Amino acid sequence: MNKEEKDLGSKLAYAALDDVPTPKSDAREIVGLIKSSGRITGYQLSDGSIVSKEEGVSLAKAGEIQGVGIAHRKDSEYLKSLPDGTENNNLGNLPSISV
Repeated sequence: MNKEEKDLGSKLAYAALDDVPTPKSDAREIVGLIKSSGRITGYQLSDGSIVSKEEGVSLAKAGEIQGVGIAHRKDSEYLKSLPDGTENNNLGNLPSISV
């Protein structure tokens, strides 16, 4: 993939987001996904705390979580990784914790 294709892909990924909040300087990162029956129900944060999917969206909107944007599907908001050209920090590549 050439640079123009990567830039276009990044622009399209950003366009799919409803909001890209500005993180605070002490914002936490998502380090794991909480799943139930294969569906994401929450997030584990870099300080060890676990929050629900809805709490994660609220925290991100408040600038408390870095590296994510907010998207929606039907009436449900969820977090997506910001495109940065690196696959290993995408939410889908993070470890999962089943509950």
